Amino acid sequence: MIPPLTPWAQRPRLPAEWERQAAVQLTWPHDRDGLWGDQLPAVEGCFVAMASAIAAHQPVLVVCHDERLRERVDVLLARAGMAAEARRLAVAPSNDIWARDHGPITVLNGDGRPLIQDFAFNGWGQRYRADRDDVITQHLVQQGVFGESRFRRVEWVLEGGAIDADGAGTLLTTTRCLLNDNRNPGATRAQVEQQLIARLGASRVLWLERGGLTGDDTDGHVDMLARFVDPETIVYQACDDPDDADYPELQAMLSALRGFTTLRGGGYRLVPLPWPAIKRDEQGMRLPASYANFLIINGAVLVPQYQDPADDRARAVLGELFPDREIIGIPAVPLIQQHGSVHCATMQLPAGVTVVAPDPAGHAA
Repeated sequence: MIPPLTPWAQRPRLPAEWERQAAVQLTWPHDRDGLWGDQLPAVEGCFVAMASAIAAHQPVLVVCHDERLRERVDVLLARAGMAAEARRLAVAPSNDIWARDHGPITVLNGDGRPLIQDFAFNGWGQRYRADRDDVITQHLVQQGVFGESRFRRVEWVLEGGAIDADGAGTLLTTTRCLLNDNRNPGATRAQVEQQLIARLGASRVLWLERGGLTGDDTDGHVDMLARFVDPETIVYQACDDPDDADYPELQAMLSALRGFTTLRGGGYRLVPLPWPAIKRDEQGMRLPASYANFLIINGAVLVPQYQDPADDRARAVLGELFPDREIIGIPAVPLIQQHGSVHCATMQLPAGVTVVAPDPAGHAA
């Protein structure tokens, strides 16, 4: 059901990622279902690196599958030098690590207060089991992790990686994902836009009809393709190899980006990110490595690193775009082996959200 539209002054606003944040959520990897196998130590290393980098600037909310894992993660992070006050550990059963897509999408209402929204998550069109991930946020709310912050469950499928916001009412997304019948069957473009207006306060939606990476299993999440870095600048994953299978799609995406206009009516400043060499999994299948999957936090930008010659250039490009933030490289090869990267594994909680660490009994401390 689509809620009635409200006057603009009262509509919610989806903050841009570069705005002040209260914390970042991580959902810690585990191998209770045999997902990671012998890759678990490597991916845990990525998570320690991400958590440590974030904790140097703001608190980290770490969701752990069970109490045993919570105790272990607490020791790991303490050994890594993370201050106790920076880590907020909670227990909620999980299927996988991709907090960007199962985590809350938080808006600021007309009164400036945050509203934590828990959209339905169906495992990227029912590709993968997601019964636990779909209710993680509800578990956290029940434990008091978000204190008195307001909460709403939305029975409409939307993943955080499918949208990007400029903080001023413009959303960037892809038709391949949001109009896919495996998300909200039968929903038209107009109906999807109505949801984005009502739930996220969008004043307009920029639709990318082309663009994609071989190996992507999300139906074209925009956070692997193109991102706002300010209201008039979009950084995008470029491909400079005409012989690459992804070249036609990424060139078509670039053409679309060139046709978009800012709220002031001019064209966007478009900044390309370097093209990494092809990455493959153990079976030889191509992986969707992308430098567009960076995370902006308070005072820093976390940039995926793929043990690739283009890693340094990617950090340099983002350093020029964020001269006042620390640019931190995060080892992302183990993440991309499961078709995601740094942004996919994180979800920021904007300033104003209360984030409280529960005691081991599951109650907010």
